[in-house]
Amino acid sequence: MATLTISTAGPVVTVSLNRPEARNAFDEHLVAELAAWAADPLPPHVRVAVLRGEGKVFSAGADVTWMSRMVTYSREENVRDARAVSAMFLALDALPVPLVGRVHGAALGGGAGLASVCDIVVAADNAVFGFTEAKLGILPAVISPFALAKIGRSAARELFLTAARFSAQRAREIGLVHAVVPESELDATIEGYVRELTSSAPGAVGAAKKLIASVAGRPPSDVSDLTAETIAAHRVSAEGQAGMRAFMEKRRAPWLPDGD
Repeated sequence: MATLTISTAGPVVTVSLNRPEARNAFDEHLVAELAAWAADPLPPHVRVAVLRGEGKVFSAGADVTWMSRMVTYSREENVRDARAVSAMFLALDALPVPLVGRVHGAALGGGAGLASVCDIVVAADNAVFGFTEAKLGILPAVISPFALAKIGRSAARELFLTAARFSAQRAREIGLVHAVVPESELDATIEGYVRELTSSAPGAVGAAKKLIASVAGRPPSDVSDLTAETIAAHRVSAEGQAGMRAFMEKRRAPWLPDGD
């Protein structure tokens, strides 16, 4: 049985974790399918990806059956397994289009890791989050680079060490989540983000994602050449020229969807 369902409507591809009977928990099959999807080139018309979960929760972390097998793994087998999970998160993080997370129910352990690699996260107001690994005697090691980039060291010190569950409102306060709405409004809120994302130039959006990864955490003096070269390249690009001329001449930008 496929652990993902993928559907495309216009410029949006929706990727659904499809293990509702296991609360969309990770196993080796889900990890492999997500990694393969993220590494595969997207159709050129796709501008936004939405990640969601089927059933009652977004993702409850690692599958119990999968974890029971890990207990018997050697160190080498554990390293191989962890590297596969890391490769999945790296591929999702490097997706060339915006990744929007739709979180309901719970995002625990690796599920919180998935929220960490989403560019935008919309959560139901009753959703629960947690970096819960320490409760099991392990730790959120593979997801830590992505989580720290989102929530910072101070929140990580509290939440990694206590492994406490926390509310969607707290997740928003620390930067893991960007919008908190009633569950009935999740899809409408995501549609609003999609409208905003598709009103921006696709090349500029993709380049902005790469720029954030290149600039974050570095002193401004270290990246001044990079930022100058980047803006110059986009000003003279076909997309940049078209967008600036459309703005100055009060014309519709060529990448806008029909009806905008």
